[in-house]
Amino acid sequence: MACAAPLAFAGETPKAATKAHPAQAAMPSKDLHPVPPMIADLEKRTFQWFWDSANPENGLIPDHYPTDSFASIASVGFGLTAYGVGVERGYVTREQAVDRTLATLKFFNESAQNDSEDDATGFHGFYYHFLDMKTGKRFARWVEVSSVDTTLLLGGVLFAQSYYDHDTPKEKAIRDLADQIYRRVDWTWLQHNAPLISMGWTPGGKAIPHDWAGYNEGMMVYIMALGSPTHPVGDDAWAAWTKTYDRTWGEFHGQTFLNFAPMFGHQYSHTWIDFRGIKDAWNREKGLDYFENSRRATYSQQAYAIANPGGWKGYGKNVWGLTASNGPGGLIIKQGDKERTFQGYTARGAGLDYISDDGTIVPTAAGGSIAFAPEIVIPALEEMKKKYGQHIFTKYGFVDAFNLSFDTKTDLRTGQLVPGFGWADTVHLGIDQGPIVLMIENYRSEFVWNVMKKNPYIRKGLQRAGFTGGWLDAETASNLW
Repeated sequence: MACAAPLAFAGETPKAATKAHPAQAAMPSKDLHPVPPMIADLEKRTFQWFWDSANPENGLIPDHYPTDSFASIASVGFGLTAYGVGVERGYVTREQAVDRTLATLKFFNESAQNDSEDDATGFHGFYYHFLDMKTGKRFARWVEVSSVDTTLLLGGVLFAQSYYDHDTPKEKAIRDLADQIYRRVDWTWLQHNAPLISMGWTPGGKAIPHDWAGYNEGMMVYIMALGSPTHPVGDDAWAAWTKTYDRTWGEFHGQTFLNFAPMFGHQYSHTWIDFRGIKDAWNREKGLDYFENSRRATYSQQAYAIANPGGWKGYGKNVWGLTASNGPGGLIIKQGDKERTFQGYTARGAGLDYISDDGTIVPTAAGGSIAFAPEIVIPALEEMKKKYGQHIFTKYGFVDAFNLSFDTKTDLRTGQLVPGFGWADTVHLGIDQGPIVLMIENYRSEFVWNVMKKNPYIRKGLQRAGFTGGWLDAETASNLW
């Protein structure tokens, strides 16, 4: 990641995106679970990151901010969803969210789709992982057409389709554009090893040889591909996907669950889909749903931090969380009688599949898990802010990551070295901000989940994957929100 400039201090109050309309007051009457003031404040600050960082002309949202950055299509997906949260919470008006969403969908619907190296945003309905913030074209030749990042973008696109349901020209246009964008994606084009789906494609290297297999964020890819009305994958895709699970099913730090070391794999699909009470064939065999699986993963992460096998500074009951994030930088440093390796951006995590831990704590690992285990997540977020907020909490909430064990003066790829504290990042990543704001709202009101329950494509994808039970068996979704 690029180096970033310092941000504001913890005490700075976030500026309102705009003055909210009087009718756009917060919605405490809809809160199923009231949250402490610190959590409500974190949700607002994290929303503000998406609103402030986006290019209002085309809706693109950066990978990281507040420094110059390329756009991340996954960030856009989280942002499109966060705008709806902003409306419901009174951070922005519905009209403002409609205008920003419409600009975004117009860009993605009209942008070039072809096989060129430099003059496209995507191909076959998929999009390049990173785009130029201004032109919207492929950011660089190392950037791939990404199936999973397109899927995360589509999470926001389909949210917009279901949320903006008023009978107005702009909201009708949002629904139509969202439908066109989703229908254009040719999922079968990336099935080079059918029934599995490839991770992506590049003009030079062509198809990425790796397919989505094993339990991870690819779950959402298959659900989207199964729900397509135009280019769906076959009925055998989900079974092929779940056949690769058992290699990571087992006990890790006191919990028996389907492991995936970084927490983002337990969070991303759940930001849009409520997996409580709905089960596929694998769930029924194991006697748990995917929500319970993520709850166990959250507890396992906390237990790992308490055990702290690496002996890292600060780990404990309320300071924990490993997932993909920035870090101090690829360095091997001698500390006492040990040599420590500190990574830059990497998929940190702890599970049966692997352990990647260099002492870097990532707040979104806890924050994005609030709906799974609020009883351990809320105290963790509160304590991390209380202890370290001066260095890690800004007008946009928690910075991406921090490391209390890193104390070596060197050229950093990102972040800053704080004497007496350690390393603190100075930027926020969209793919880590997204789970925080959306899962706080899902915990408080189930808002995002209930909007997505109305989407026919999501319902179809789940049903084709063999999910039954709970809300999915309801005869109608019209009154869910």
